[in-house]
Amino acid sequence: MYDLLLGPFELGFMRRALAGCLALAVAGPPLGVFLVLRRMSLMSDVLQHGVLPGIALGAAVAGLSVWAMGLGGILAGLAVALLAGWLSRNTNGREDSQFAGIYLIALAIGVTIVSLQRGIDLTHLLFGSVLSVDDTALYCMAGVTTIVLPVLAVLWRPLIMESLDPGFTAATGGGGGLSHLVFLALVVLCVVSGFVALGTLMSVGLMMLPAIAARHWSLSLSGQIRSSVALAVLASVFGLLVSYHIEIPAGPAIVLTAGALWFVSLALEQGGIIPFGRSAA
Repeated sequence: MYDLLLGPFELGFMRRALAGCLALAVAGPPLGVFLVLRRMSLMSDVLQHGVLPGIALGAAVAGLSVWAMGLGGILAGLAVALLAGWLSRNTNGREDSQFAGIYLIALAIGVTIVSLQRGIDLTHLLFGSVLSVDDTALYCMAGVTTIVLPVLAVLWRPLIMESLDPGFTAATGGGGGLSHLVFLALVVLCVVSGFVALGTLMSVGLMMLPAIAARHWSLSLSGQIRSSVALAVLASVFGLLVSYHIEIPAGPAIVLTAGALWFVSLALEQGGIIPFGRSAA
């Protein structure tokens, strides 16, 4: 059991990957809970594809530098978020179709940029690699968590008000537009900070799946946030173990583990084991 559960974390790269994923598990799921509450789950999918062109362009300009790729991903993600918001408010098209179009175009642009560059491993960019989590990447993940949690605490009440009654917030001048933009910026930061270990296609999984599963564990928003963080921590630990023992990329392993925890939550709800049950879902 020691070799199975604890032995892998004697390796330095596994400890760094675990520390980074735990930082993401603390910062990402609370944002995911708000995305679910605001019916914006699809926006997370748009952003995870939207950051790829910026990350790929940063790698093309400065090589595999975490800071260059991170800055490019942040700028690209913010641009995609603003474009999606503008299209949803100023065109007559369906919001879901506009989001789908944006992330498909962004994904194609990112893959094209990567394919034109030699020496860049597309697999690592898309699906992550625990071997890539060096001290610089770890500082980036921890730094993002340090930024996200205090800002989210400041935005707590405005986000709840806008999520439950956006019309009232707009009518009373509650600053819903500003809090919405800051919230999207926080989501972009979390998506970009997780691409090293989880990849651009998987980084949202640790944010959204625990948040979705948490709705089966608590009726209150604060309870859902605590549950989502706990589920994300479990997914991080056991996902990294699965990645190490089966030798698959860390991103898919962690997301599959989070998905398994979601299905377990569903099964417990259907079996009446979770006291909150169907009313929480």
